[in-house]
Amino acid sequence: MTQQQKNVSKSEIEKFDQFSNDWWDNQGSMKSLHDINPLRLDYIKAQTALCGKKILDVGCGGGLLTEKIAEQGALVTGIDQSAQMIEVAKQHAYQSGLSIKYIESTIEELSRSPDKLYDIILCMELLEHVPQFESIILACKKVLKPEGLVIFATINRNFLSFLLAIIGAEYVLGLLPKRTHHYNSLIKPSELIGCCNSVGFSLLNIKGFSYNPFTRKYYLCKNSWVNYFACFIGP
Repeated sequence: MTQQQKNVSKSEIEKFDQFSNDWWDNQGSMKSLHDINPLRLDYIKAQTALCGKKILDVGCGGGLLTEKIAEQGALVTGIDQSAQMIEVAKQHAYQSGLSIKYIESTIEELSRSPDKLYDIILCMELLEHVPQFESIILACKKVLKPEGLVIFATINRNFLSFLLAIIGAEYVLGLLPKRTHHYNSLIKPSELIGCCNSVGFSLLNIKGFSYNPFTRKYYLCKNSWVNYFACFIGP
């Protein structure tokens, strides 16, 4: 099976693998993920109770969000395309005393034998890093329980998001390494909603969020011009 058929970008895996050594350093290369984590958790908790729920974290990386979800009493599985990242996640979970199942896999591979279904699927800051985001959404449907929730976080595609999320965040403020994002891979809310609707998901809400570089705090805002969350319910 080719990388394209797996919906895997080798260059994207290699790009993030180089940051694995300082993934858990809140002053390191991925400091923006540390900064955004509290808002991600708050948004997810606002959608539904987490304790006792079976949750799949797609594109979990080194486990920053995965561990916070597990601390809420959820039964969490984290998957990632990178073996290196999965090892980082496993080691940190062990050090933290958390029981989390980590698997080196894509959601497409997982969905080919859907013997386990999930109450909630999280897909945070991943869709813009794969060749075909539509493939992920279709695979999510296959492993989601009836009327389960799918929650995304991604970046809009327009001139403002190019200025703020790419030029500003990567080249001016240094919040992320340069070339973390590619403009053509960003996703308009209308595109995400259209694809989700096509597989039977219904939009519950969409919330934009922004960043204050002086306080290093992310916060919800009234528009989805740049970063946004979207929560859908399955059929």
